[in-house]
Amino acid sequence: MYQEDSEWDDIIPLPQDDGELPLSQIAYTEEYAEAMAYLRAIMAKDECSERALKITKHITEMNPAHYTVWLYRAKVVFALNADIRSEIKFLNDKALRHEKNYQIWHHRQMMMDKLGDPTGETEFISQMFEKDSKNYHVWSYRQWLVKRFDIWDAGELEYVEKLLEKDIRNNSAWNHRFFVLFGRGNNPSQEIIDREIKFTEEAIFLAPQNPSPWNYIRGVLSRVNMPLSTFEAVCKHYAPTGNPSRITSSHALDMLADIQASRPDTREEAEVALQLLAEKFDPIRTNYWNHRKVLLQKAGTA
Repeated sequence: MYQEDSEWDDIIPLPQDDGELPLSQIAYTEEYAEAMAYLRAIMAKDECSERALKITKHITEMNPAHYTVWLYRAKVVFALNADIRSEIKFLNDKALRHEKNYQIWHHRQMMMDKLGDPTGETEFISQMFEKDSKNYHVWSYRQWLVKRFDIWDAGELEYVEKLLEKDIRNNSAWNHRFFVLFGRGNNPSQEIIDREIKFTEEAIFLAPQNPSPWNYIRGVLSRVNMPLSTFEAVCKHYAPTGNPSRITSSHALDMLADIQASRPDTREEAEVALQLLAEKFDPIRTNYWNHRKVLLQKAGTA
């Protein structure tokens, strides 16, 4: 199509050069090979033009993961002072059709950083999460957006809670909650920490074997220098080692072992917890639990 288009008459295409005897040459389609040949030619002369936008749009439609093409497109958009809102609209369509494409989100970040106005972004991200609420690239972009535009308190915590209401096992949402809580480098008040402890307890009640809230509370307590024993009563509720038939969470048992191992007078109880994990509640990692038990015994001997 470019060879027959008068708009490109002044361009001599630069075909891909893989050498005389390429070991494993990629079988590009004729359409893609021609478009790339013309793009190489205008990139060689550092051309920033409307036709450069057209050809990069065409190529990203055929190969939305072509990082070099996206970088060149961004350069052209900025050089032409093009309408970034229109570019964002173009990216919306791309993102909805290619959900796991990193390059699209990197390009969007560059555009949004230049635009300086995040209006409508959280709404579009919500649309993306309707398709996949654990999309890593979208979550990474959302964290960047929160930091770039200082929107920590603009409903982020409430939005995370809505996602967790839909799926309490959404580890990405738990991670974002931790980010909102500590991402500013701040030290939350004791009132906030108490709220997070309560929130975690309620989440564990819904699904005791869900690892996300157990990992979350470990992170919270560590970050504010509070001992794991703060959560000991909860652990014992879900992992009463004296009555193994009532144990409902291997994660509670794991944390309880850590808590008891930290005190000389409860190390034997920690050994019991590790033995239960090895033999009954997490036998797939028997060697790991037994290793921890041996380390604990050596520490007691020392």
